[in-house]
Amino acid sequence: MKAEAEANAEADRKAKEETEKVNQADGMIFQTEKQLKEYGDKLSAGNKEAIQKALSELKDAHKERDLTKIDTALASLNTAWQAASEEMYKATQNAGQPGGQEQSAPGAEAKNDAEVTDVDFEEVKEDKK
Repeated sequence: MKAEAEANAEADRKAKEETEKVNQADGMIFQTEKQLKEYGDKLSAGNKEAIQKALSELKDAHKERDLTKIDTALASLNTAWQAASEEMYKATQNAGQPGGQEQSAPGAEAKNDAEVTDVDFEEVKEDKK
């Protein structure tokens, strides 16, 4: 049995890798569709189109179970979301500033960091009867 396990180790590793990639793609598809519904109206047409194109590529690669295409599509989708996130962040920052201009005060970041406290917590699960 040990020799058989060693002989099949490479095939098992490849099957595991394929399963993990397909699951990662499936999760990203779900998450992207959810975020497009939630934030779609806040995205520019260019960014939204780029995300939808990358999502379509990922869906195709997911159906084919092609690991190389999945990796490429995941990278494209992450890049598209990064650009869209930057745009939304800048829009949020500009909306919060008087006159729509981004302003930063020296030392403002250090002041905010001083107030951050790291605490431990324990999750308590209650039995409901």
